[in-house]
Amino acid sequence: MTVVLPTSARPAAEPALHELTCAPRRRGRVLRVPRWLRALSGPALLIALWWLASATGVLNPQLFPPPAAVAATAARLAADGELQTHVGASVWRVLQGTAYGVLGGGAVAVLAGLSRVGADVIDSTMQVAKAVPNFALTPLLIMWMGIDEGPKVLLIALGVGIAIYINTYSAIRGVDAQLVEAATTLGVGRAAMVLHVILPGALPGFLVGLRLALSSAWLSLIFAETINTTEGIGFLMARAQTLLQFDLSVLVLLLYAVIGLLSYALVRFLERRLLGWRRGFEGA
Repeated sequence: MTVVLPTSARPAAEPALHELTCAPRRRGRVLRVPRWLRALSGPALLIALWWLASATGVLNPQLFPPPAAVAATAARLAADGELQTHVGASVWRVLQGTAYGVLGGGAVAVLAGLSRVGADVIDSTMQVAKAVPNFALTPLLIMWMGIDEGPKVLLIALGVGIAIYINTYSAIRGVDAQLVEAATTLGVGRAAMVLHVILPGALPGFLVGLRLALSSAWLSLIFAETINTTEGIGFLMARAQTLLQFDLSVLVLLLYAVIGLLSYALVRFLERRLLGWRRGFEGA
């Protein structure tokens, strides 16, 4: 015997079933946190710990000013236009040095990576250059080029160029030989092989080198801005040390940290744009 439920009784069960099937999706949307926000949680936690340590008296405010004092110093310098001037001067030097270093280091890496003779001539020379700290060249650069912008930009370019060369050269030599053999079998010419096989295969290594190069650029900037300059973040740091302005010293450290995060974000953006064809492990 078949029992037929009244039509009015059916909708009562359907919403319950709909809620059961859709509840996990709604919960997933609520709990999902944007990745960029998760990436900023670490720095935000450090600032919170800094504020807590200052509020509880763990940190001496005379030696390590609280966040409010550093923020007040930043606001004062920004209102005077001094902060923008120094940051702009440093960013411009880094941009120039990075551009020269990427072009020079990348070109030398390609010459050494594509040719055995080039590798024999260039690679040993670059290994010697890598072993010599470019900061030790500061006195010589001053004597050779004077105290203008030239030695500052060149010092940054040397640090960037070495980082680009090492990673790009290793990436070129790390391209799968089977891909090159397959391209040769298919009749691909030398120029097409370089453009479509070798350089795309070396692109991930180049971007790793760019990430290290940007860190080297800002590190080189600290020494570069000790060369008779009155503008730049390094100049602010030197002035803060001379006058024992601890709030300014902490502010400069925060500036370097923020610029480092922005540099990292730039390289990550390039990786997403240029390496969209590559699928790698992104963590569980």
